Amino acid sequence: MMNHKLLFNTVNTFWDEKIIPVLTEYIKIPNKSPSFDPEWEKHGHMDRVLNLAVDWANENKPDGSTVTIERTPERTPIIMVDVPGTKDGNILMYGHLDKQPEMDGWADGLGPWTPVIKNDKLYGRGGADDGYALFASISSIRALKDQELDHPRILVLIEFSEESGSPDLPHYMGLCSDKIGTPDLVICLDSGAGDYNRFWTTTSLRGLIGLSMKVGVLSEGVHSGGASGHVPSSFRIARQLLSKIEDETTGEILLDKLHTEIPEHRIKETQTLVSILGDEVVKEFPWKNKMKPSTDDKVEGVLRRTWKPALSIVGSDGLPPTANAGNVLRPYTTLQLSMRIPPMVDAQEAKSAIEKGLNENIPYDATLELDFEEAADGWNAPETKPWLLDAIEKASNQYFEQPPCSIGEGGTIPFMAMLGEQFPEAQFVITGVLGPRSNAHGPNEFLHIPFAKKLTCCISSILSDYK
Repeated sequence: MMNHKLLFNTVNTFWDEKIIPVLTEYIKIPNKSPSFDPEWEKHGHMDRVLNLAVDWANENKPDGSTVTIERTPERTPIIMVDVPGTKDGNILMYGHLDKQPEMDGWADGLGPWTPVIKNDKLYGRGGADDGYALFASISSIRALKDQELDHPRILVLIEFSEESGSPDLPHYMGLCSDKIGTPDLVICLDSGAGDYNRFWTTTSLRGLIGLSMKVGVLSEGVHSGGASGHVPSSFRIARQLLSKIEDETTGEILLDKLHTEIPEHRIKETQTLVSILGDEVVKEFPWKNKMKPSTDDKVEGVLRRTWKPALSIVGSDGLPPTANAGNVLRPYTTLQLSMRIPPMVDAQEAKSAIEKGLNENIPYDATLELDFEEAADGWNAPETKPWLLDAIEKASNQYFEQPPCSIGEGGTIPFMAMLGEQFPEAQFVITGVLGPRSNAHGPNEFLHIPFAKKLTCCISSILSDYK
């Protein structure tokens, strides 16, 4: 029988003495994902993180476990911590150690590579998304070992290319298939939370189509006074092309292939979420002045960011900084597009629909170059078995004194879709520390330390209750 008070004390001490120090060092390393640092091998930041994590894992691994590195030339590595079990079952725990880029807008005294602890929050890039996962996973297992509690075999798998769409993971899943085996339960620590008052599970994730769109009109820039009006603006053409796939007034995506019918139980789940969080589903975002959301209907707003497609322009080339912007009609405009697609939408079909929509009837026969990233499917959780529902309920009530809640996430974890397809019988616990204003990918990213400690306890409790 688990001693929950003892486990809580064990996890808290381990976080304070072992995890916070290593996370602090991890945040200092600008280990940007390969999409954002194409010369990552040359720069060596990934190797620094790899060595930091492996050294720590070897020092703190549960008794009897092994730590291995798998590395194929020209691919990012993976780390595996294999913990033998004392009862039947095979559990896979997942996280990643690559990071998003810096981004501007950090508050005074904060920065992406400057770890700062303030008001029980650890600020810095990657701590919450998702650097803590390896360390919290090992902590949750050690807490069971300390009480000599039975658990199944557990494999902790940590990758280094998640923020780039996990392009290397399928390779390693094939290469290491014998070691990975067939998971009965997958625990992922790379997701979010609706608040910091309960244990949250993610039941759906959107997919992602990333691409650059380059519109060319001239071979070189020319005087805007002499050419504008006669030579069409590359930006205007880009705007026209975008209007073929997105309604510029409402933001609705106009391509049928990118939509799906939302299951009724996910709508009810969203209604429950809104009943718990209320205005917080809106207030969690850092709105500018009197800026309003796209809808006043809170349920509809959550569904728009979890079960409906949406387009974001996340980057551009060909546009000089305003301070250096001369009166030049530019030869091209390149926009980086991020199209989130609902769970259950086929990513390849969505990609084809976007490509077809943009290439049809290009204004003025301008040149159009599309460069697609690896398309990532979304994910919709299978029905949760009664034992796991009970274990989640018990864990949340024990460590948060509140019942758990489920949430759909608008982000993408490519590995979950991959696992769901490869292991259709597996159960899933997708959770994480990315709660309100934690701002993964943006400025002022933070890890809420007390919440992370309680979440670790919940994971340990669920591992112990495995059936």
